[in-house]
Amino acid sequence: MIKFDRFTLDNGLKVIVHKDDSTTIVAVNILYNVGARDENPNKTGFAHLFEHLMFEGSINVPSYDNPLQLAGGENNAFTTNDITNYYITLPKENIETAFWLESDRMLGLDFSKEKLNVQKNVVVEEFNQRYLNQPYGDVFLLLRPLAYQNHPYQWATIGKNISHIKEANLQDVQDFFNKHYAPNNAILSISGNIETEEIKALSEKWFGSIERKEIIKRDLPKEPIQIEARNLTVERDVPFDAIYKAFHMSSKQNKNYYTSDLISDLLSNGKSSRLYQSLVKNQKLFSEINAYITGDIDEGLFIVSGKLIKNIKIQDAENAIEIELNKLINEEINEVELEKVKNKFESVYQFGQISTLNKATDLAYYELLGDANKINQEIENYRNVTIEDVKILAKQMFTKNNSSTLYYLSKK
Repeated sequence: MIKFDRFTLDNGLKVIVHKDDSTTIVAVNILYNVGARDENPNKTGFAHLFEHLMFEGSINVPSYDNPLQLAGGENNAFTTNDITNYYITLPKENIETAFWLESDRMLGLDFSKEKLNVQKNVVVEEFNQRYLNQPYGDVFLLLRPLAYQNHPYQWATIGKNISHIKEANLQDVQDFFNKHYAPNNAILSISGNIETEEIKALSEKWFGSIERKEIIKRDLPKEPIQIEARNLTVERDVPFDAIYKAFHMSSKQNKNYYTSDLISDLLSNGKSSRLYQSLVKNQKLFSEINAYITGDIDEGLFIVSGKLIKNIKIQDAENAIEIELNKLINEEINEVELEKVKNKFESVYQFGQISTLNKATDLAYYELLGDANKINQEIENYRNVTIEDVKILAKQMFTKNNSSTLYYLSKK
């Protein structure tokens, strides 16, 4: 059980405090409720661009990294389609440095055309290296818009088109900052050997005077139920053919989310899993194959992906995948098999909660989902999944009409 206190400042900033007296390191995490799904479809990639811009200096602190390094701290950030998250770890005695730096970034960035151009170039280079010049790098640039027709999950965090970043101007980024970077659109979580009253005082001192902003209510287009199979075939300069099958699944808030996650583990969690044993080891159709969920807050995707052995026909490989998926529906599932993946999830989850940083990050995320105490309910949510749940959901999810398939072929 992870215990915590929480309070909210007058300006709307939510603060969560977890006392962990087993460490001298404190984790300070700040989650902004903005991700790629909140972008203008004609100006995508901005949430990720801001992850870079936030390290370019703020109104009163021209260099973010230097004072943090002097305080013995480390920092990083990540962007998803749902959130943008920044975190710092540093010695307990220097915790106020983190409050100073993060509050000044929230107050206002030091915008300049020069700094914007630097980070635009960084993002463009990242786009080229990770998505265009890497084998199989553009898969999700192709698969997302195939699976999503309406919802903004149709583009990756890097953006729909890199021209959106290239054409971004100073006014664009200032507008984005003013829309989303505000105390009433953020959650601050701190984990370490700290006291709640101390954190209250620091929060008021450094964040209390930052004014709340008018945050536009999120009203995203709903993705309609898919009623026919979608397919896309591309040829690329890659060594092996590959296949990617995406099925629409529930949102993070739906209990079917946990069933979907366990189904992905039944199929491909380790060398004893169904897909590996059947399609890699026995039939030798694939060199590697995986099943996983995208883990989105809104309705996400269940994906099966694999790289084929040379000279295996793509249709034979796809048929073999579909047979394995249908076995979950038509054949008995051993209780021991389901218990095994539940145990594996629990051990990984419990091990992850040893980390002070993981606890700070997770507490903020679950608070965003409605209640930080969800961090203490995850294991039970997975434990409650039954064999019947697996069979019912597999039958509902793994239909041709709910599938979007990318055939990613090696140039002959």
